[in-house]
Parts: sequence; C-alpha cells; structure tokens
Amino acid sequence: MTPEAAFIAALKGLASHPAARGLADDCAVLEVGGETLILTHDMMVEGVHWLAGQDPADVAWKLLATNLSDLAAKGAEPIGVLLGYSLAEDNSRFAEGLGEALAHFAVPLLGGDTVSNPGAQTLGLTALGRATCHPVPSRSGARPGDSVWITGPVGAAMLGFEALSTGNTSTDTSAYRRPVPRLAEGRALAPLVTAMMDVSDGLLLDASRMAGASGVTVSLDPALIPFPADLPLERARDAMAWGDDYELLFTLPPDTAPPCPAHRIGSVLPAGPAPLLLGGAPLSGQLGYEHG
Repeated sequence: MTPEAAFIAALKGLASHPAARGLADDCAVLEVGGETLILTHDMMVEGVHWLAGQDPADVAWKLLATNLSDLAAKGAEPIGVLLGYSLAEDNSRFAEGLGEALAHFAVPLLGGDTVSNPGAQTLGLTALGRATCHPVPSRSGARPGDSVWITGPVGAAMLGFEALSTGNTSTDTSAYRRPVPRLAEGRALAPLVTAMMDVSDGLLLDASRMAGASGVTVSLDPALIPFPADLPLERARDAMAWGDDYELLFTLPPDTAPPCPAHRIGSVLPAGPAPLLLGGAPLSGQLGYEHG
C-alpha cells in the first residue's frame, strides 16, 4: 500500500458523514434542503503537476480544469470555485490565466486564501457544483454485464508533457497544459451510467479503482482503447498508465448507447482474482500515478 493509500484509509474512519461517500469517490455529495451539492478539492505542486518555468497562465487553467473534471464525472453543473494560492514572485500571469479559464467555463470565483511559502509553489482549488440528476453517479455502481466506455483517447497529455520537457515545438502540448473537462458529456451521461469517473491518474489505475469500488472485475480490450494518432504503438502501455487525460470512464447497462461520442473499450465481469484484466490477463507493475 502506498503512503497515499494508507493515509486515505486512515481518514476513512473520520469521514463518517454520508456526503463523504466513504472517501471512495472523487467528490462529496451533500444534500442541503432540496438541493444536492457536489464538492471537490484538488491540489497541484510545482515540479509534480507542472514543470518549473511553465507559463503560470496554463497552470491556472489546469488547476480549474482538473477540479471541473471531477464535477463532470458527477454530471454536475458548476456553481463556483474557491482558490488556495501560494504566492510567487510574479502572480500576474496566473491571475490572467485564471480569468481566462473562468470566463471560458463560465464559472465564478467565490473566494479563497493566499499564503507565502518558501518552497515549491503549492496550489489548491475547491469546486462546487449542483447535481443535475439523481442518483448522482459514483464509481461504485458498475455491474456484471455492463459495457465499459471512455469519451476520448488516452496519451495526448503524456506526449504533450514530453514535448514540453524537451522543447519539442512540433508536438501539440495543449492536452497537458490546458485540458478540457467533459462537462457537457458528463451531464448527458449521468442519467444513464451505472458508474462514472474521470481519468486523471491513468486509465488502468482508474479502471482498477472503479472495479474495486463496484466489487467487480473490469476487462479492457487493448485493441479498442483509443490513442492519439501520433502515439507510437510501443507506447500504448505507457499511455494507459500515464494519466492527466481527463476523459470520462463510465459503464452502461447492456444495449444502452451513450448520448455523446465515446468508445466502447471493455466489459464488466463478476469479481475475480484480479480487479482489472487487459486483453484477458491480469496486470503487474505500476498501473498509474500515485503519490508516494
């Protein structure tokens, strides 16, 4: 068990409120009067989630987009965000990029906090949303017989990161710098899916997490998984484990078609010895990104 997984396991005993969903999901789902609120919080650290020297405007966009992606996986309509910001020497480009992203996604900034930190810059953002359907999708509803789908390819962010790291200007880096959360797709899918989550830590790891939360085995067909056209064939395994894709991974009942463009990539089986199969075989090695 990684330090991250161990710490989350320790926190589960403290998260007894039903809204926390046992810390087995990406968002809290809080009933307030006649409204269902969706709350999520993500953090980013310089040198881990973005490259030192990267344009702060892109960092601001990504911080907002990654949180909105969690709302998308719940089919939620964003209400607003709260920013936690560690001050840098120059903060103007971050503010400029945040304003651009807020306007693009039509989301208001509601407040937050700033601190001074002598180490690597650390950023946090809390996003609040409103549920658009009930029940609110979770990771835990996949059932044997369901089909497994993803809204788009995996691996573009990996290629963008590598190009940005090496100064390769011939490769599009936007998937890494400025991901686009699938908000409209999430709202369209929410009434139909049995389970849904976004792909942030790698398709393999996130599919395994969905399988574990649902008490099933997820079987993926590598021939059906979409990749960017410029991804070398021998990099497919890397792309499935790299993460930062922010596509929606979801399951649908048999004979149910998605209402938006998506790729069927596998099926849900009764729980077996392994939570995840790729090409019919269990996997070894690192499945995705985990802290620690």
